[in-house]
Amino acid sequence: MNSSAIDQARPPAERPLADPGVGRASIGALVREFYSRLRKNERLGPIFAREITGDWEPHLEKMTDFWCSVILKTGDYHGRPVPAHLKLKDVTEADFDIWLGLFGETAAALFAPETAAVFVDRAERIAKSLKLAMFFRLPPADNFSAAQDG
Repeated sequence: MNSSAIDQARPPAERPLADPGVGRASIGALVREFYSRLRKNERLGPIFAREITGDWEPHLEKMTDFWCSVILKTGDYHGRPVPAHLKLKDVTEADFDIWLGLFGETAAALFAPETAAVFVDRAERIAKSLKLAMFFRLPPADNFSAAQDG
């Protein structure tokens, strides 16, 4: 396959959200309100309390950088979310539904519906990616080949 065929098959790059009401300040407000709600959640609150002790501000700033990179394509975030989440052994797939619900409610409370939908769409894709990294396992090779033979 030549490079032009590869370029045609590649999905277009995601563009920054072009909304004058969305900038670092509004994304920071979303992050802070979301984590305020999350910390009160009976399932997720204790998980985060075990992981983030003391001052929450560094985490909130890192998450603001993350969401600015996701929404505005700033390139501010330089972390590695998959390894950070892989170490969370008490997180279940169902916890992502709670996370998405809280995130969606928060985005809807702070942004116009079209803008909130962009945040939620990207959050859903991030959650899907993290769930695959954390929970998807291929069957052992001997089970796989036996299934193929059967």
